[in-house]
Amino acid sequence: MAERSTAAVDVADNSGDEPLTAQADQSTADGVAKNRERDTEDVEAQGSGGTESRGKASPPELHSGHKLARRYRLEECVTRLDGFSSWRAVDEKLRRAVGVHILPADHARARSVLAAARSSALLGDPRFVQVLDAVEENDLVYVVHEWLPDATELTTLLAPGPLEVYDAYQMVSQVASAMAAAHREGLAHLRLNPNAVLRTSSGQWRIRGLAVNAALRGASSEAPQRTDTEAIGALLYAALTKRWPYENDAYGLAGLPKDVGLIAPDQVRAGVHRGLSELSMRALANDGATASRHESACTTPEELVKAIGEMPRIRPPEPTFTAPPEYQRTTYQQGTYGRPAPHPGVTQPVPTPPPPLQSRTGRALKWAVSALLIAALGLGSWQLADALMDRNGKSDGNQTQTTDDGDKSPTKAASVPITIAKGYDFDPFGDGSEKPADIKKAYDNDTSSYWETNFYEGADFGNLKPGLGIILDLGKVQDIGKVTVTFMGNTSVELRAASSDASSRPTSFDAYTKVAEGSGTGVPLKPAKAVKSRYLLIWLTKLPLTEDGNYRGRVADIKIAS
Repeated sequence: MAERSTAAVDVADNSGDEPLTAQADQSTADGVAKNRERDTEDVEAQGSGGTESRGKASPPELHSGHKLARRYRLEECVTRLDGFSSWRAVDEKLRRAVGVHILPADHARARSVLAAARSSALLGDPRFVQVLDAVEENDLVYVVHEWLPDATELTTLLAPGPLEVYDAYQMVSQVASAMAAAHREGLAHLRLNPNAVLRTSSGQWRIRGLAVNAALRGASSEAPQRTDTEAIGALLYAALTKRWPYENDAYGLAGLPKDVGLIAPDQVRAGVHRGLSELSMRALANDGATASRHESACTTPEELVKAIGEMPRIRPPEPTFTAPPEYQRTTYQQGTYGRPAPHPGVTQPVPTPPPPLQSRTGRALKWAVSALLIAALGLGSWQLADALMDRNGKSDGNQTQTTDDGDKSPTKAASVPITIAKGYDFDPFGDGSEKPADIKKAYDNDTSSYWETNFYEGADFGNLKPGLGIILDLGKVQDIGKVTVTFMGNTSVELRAASSDASSRPTSFDAYTKVAEGSGTGVPLKPAKAVKSRYLLIWLTKLPLTEDGNYRGRVADIKIAS
């Protein structure tokens, strides 16, 4: 079997305290033996609790409650090693949890960490955990990033067993697409492992530590695209088999048997999807060799995205419904409930109940009561009509007396239209752009014009992503009473709102909270409780079938009222 190329190959320390990493670097062009150097595990692991310091530079003397820039209050030290520390903190200005990496300003890697953080922040891709701040201050360098409390690491997701086929497909599709976009901007990860890949509660996969993790660890590669591609292949391999595709154990996953080499996932575990198994091998055998089934190797994330697109689409599992239990007829062999049934073969006469007796007096009484009820109803209706006519006459005469008679009953305020200052197309799970030039047609008060999405091969966006939509900037924080969206074709939609504290337009899907949903062509979206926000997200979740046989969303008009 061909030798694997330059990549970060993660192994576990025999002590069991902290995972370590071995980086394999190809020493010559003809593929002679590789040298592996050991490195410590990913600093990003939330809750890892590592405390051993291994670097020469002493970490900053910080503690819980310490504030950076009079804004970021440190809460819990997550990792402390190699002369830097990582913390869970609170941004007191925006009242949200954040993560912070802290180094001494004279640390050997401080300059490269600052540069990597600022480059990553410029990408602004919501598929990556965003860098929020990168500062040098008071002999410290610190990098502030998003903290996702509702996200779960791939390491944790694999603890009970391999992922379902559709989940593994979504993971590799989203991660490969995100890394292809990053490499187009000249950014590499180089530390892509199960601790760096997260799944949010909405099903979105996010990548943390882009460029920054490698800078913190001093990692580099002469072939960064190949390194990241092989790492994606390893992630898919782990997702399909719950095994790490190297001999050493790592991330709570058992490695492959020694002296066996790299074998396909469907040879490791029965029932593995063959297409995904081959895809994993094409990414892992990325040194120009071919996988075991003679498929061409993928050497860049872009090639991996293309290979995924050429696969037959994997559909989500159909929902299962439990049939109600079959009705069981209950029969009693005895006339009285609770008495034991006779022995088989014993017959007993069943008494027949006597027919009900109804005397002539009873029938007369029934007719008399019915007649009285009919008369009472007629009289009541006449009195009610007379009272209503009398009241209408009085109200006509007193129509102008609204305050002098002392009546102070509250009246509901009329809704007021809210002007949309600006709109933005929003495609966080795709290529980031869906007809941005036409976005104003969605709220120009003209239903003959519309903004439309790209076309897809299924109502669920061809299973490529969970949705896309439009971000609306209202100019200032407003009370949102009702949003009405007019579509061309029956469309499912959610109304999501950013926090009222948001000082700028959020670019992360998780920054918007669902407040209403509906479907149809004219969809009224009314929040169940009061909503104050400047930024709203019209999030399309199911598309209609168009006349050309594809699925496409078309928004003809949006109206917002307080």
